[in-house]
Amino acid sequence: MGAAEHDAFTLQRGESPLLVSVPHSGTLLPGALADRLTPQAQALPDTDWHVEKLYECAPSLDVTCLVAHYSRYLIDLNRDPSGASLYPGRSVTELCPTTSFAGEPLYRQGEAPSPSEIDTRRTRYFDPYHAALRAELDRLKARHGFAVLLDGHSIRAEVPRFFEGRLPDLNLGTAGGSSCAQELAQVAANVLERAGMTWVANGRFKGGFITRHFGEPEAGVHALQLEMAQTAYMDEAPPFPWDPERAAPLARVLRRLVTSLRDWRPEGSRGNTAGTE
Repeated sequence: MGAAEHDAFTLQRGESPLLVSVPHSGTLLPGALADRLTPQAQALPDTDWHVEKLYECAPSLDVTCLVAHYSRYLIDLNRDPSGASLYPGRSVTELCPTTSFAGEPLYRQGEAPSPSEIDTRRTRYFDPYHAALRAELDRLKARHGFAVLLDGHSIRAEVPRFFEGRLPDLNLGTAGGSSCAQELAQVAANVLERAGMTWVANGRFKGGFITRHFGEPEAGVHALQLEMAQTAYMDEAPPFPWDPERAAPLARVLRRLVTSLRDWRPEGSRGNTAGTE
């Protein structure tokens, strides 16, 4: 169906039941916001670097893709706007983060966003992305009788603020099994198990707000999150370059994952079948 452009995201529509969301790979900052950030924050170290490139196979597989343009330092599209913690008792960042994953201030003294500015950012950037997600999932569900959402993320392999030691390469989250059908979670687990990489299901990362909010398997919308350790495909040191040789095996795993999720059908589903590779 082609692409739909919004200044906050790019939407590439497909006709299969699967939608891939990439909310944290954006690097844009509006207006003078960059000047309000500390020099360390201006390098955007907590970006989900190059994740959109890892999923570039998706449009050719007739999969819908939604990719955000702006940095998570502007607003985090995967946080509960109510402020409720996704991981009670653990350190977390806010809807509009004020500290980095390293626990350092993002803003220069006196430059952190006010409540009214946060509300404006939510209206301008958060709400359109989530409205697009809802509209596309509704479209796919109307076509097939169900829809599948894969929310794609990455993070440095070691972030002491959030977890001890090194993160597995592949971290599947299904909100502890509540955001998608058990059979679909097993399909994803089978791909990861054969990947030749370290992996875990519902470990430190069980799925963020997008997975938990949109995943309603009883209503026909199945959501999963995949968090990847960045050492599996890139150099984690600035300027955070893509490593084609290191990324190639992971890209092949993701192609198999996307294809498997695209082709899955719940028992008794209706609608057209997906295309083939």
